[in-house]
Amino acid sequence: MEATELFKKVRKIEIKTRGLSNHIFSGQYHSAFKGRGMTFSEVREYQYGDDIRNIDWNVTARFNRPFVKIFEEEREMTVMLLIDVSGSNDFGSIDITKRDLTAELAAVLAFSAIQNNDKVGVIFFSDQVEKFIPPKKGTSHILRIIREIVTFTPSHQGTDLGEGLRFLTSAIKKRTTAFLISDFMTAKPFEQQLRMAANKHDLISLRITDKRELVIPKIGLVKFRDTETNKDVWIDTSTGAWTEAYQKFVQHETSALNRIFTNNGIDNTLIYTDKDYVKPLMQLFKKRESKR
Repeated sequence: MEATELFKKVRKIEIKTRGLSNHIFSGQYHSAFKGRGMTFSEVREYQYGDDIRNIDWNVTARFNRPFVKIFEEEREMTVMLLIDVSGSNDFGSIDITKRDLTAELAAVLAFSAIQNNDKVGVIFFSDQVEKFIPPKKGTSHILRIIREIVTFTPSHQGTDLGEGLRFLTSAIKKRTTAFLISDFMTAKPFEQQLRMAANKHDLISLRITDKRELVIPKIGLVKFRDTETNKDVWIDTSTGAWTEAYQKFVQHETSALNRIFTNNGIDNTLIYTDKDYVKPLMQLFKKRESKR
């Protein structure tokens, strides 16, 4: 990609996603992902109704009257973006690929995070961890992340969600909010690693899909290519038996994914390349806010 073209693409994503973060997502993000705990702030004299468990006995003994500890909600968080960069993300049947949509989603979340004074880091993974950007603050850091998403070329094309999740669990020691952004097209099991990551971190799933991955029109004989293996296969899409079998496969995979998310208490949403992602993200944020 030429430098001028890259600059325009990054700038376009920055303008769009920064605007969404400023005017739509900032308040919702704050409510959905606010402090994970409480930290000591100060002491003051005991007032009627205060929790006696918060009495500071050392200060109370020194002044011979009761004082209580005051706690504030922890504001600063660390946000990790786990981004699937496998070959299947290059697909898109309309105007945008899953990879381009992932870049926008990651940018929206990153800009929302820095407005909340949070650190943001990224793990790029295919069937291995391709790149790790440690969490930092600041607009320049976010722009670097966007540039990396737009230009990054993975060494491998396959998908292993477990590898990305395993790295998150081992590399990030402090509890973090982690967004797993993927199309979840993989034959490799990952539930065990997902469960371990969810037990340690606040894990949220954003599943990216294209309508042509869910429903394939009857247009006769078509050559399909698996972008992760580069293997071609010819399919007669006009036959009812094939269409029925494919729909059953899609339904089975979707049900299995939803079951995994439910069993492990993971908030998730489905985002389409041909639809506005604002609504599903807002619904996800509001769902989390209502559970707090």
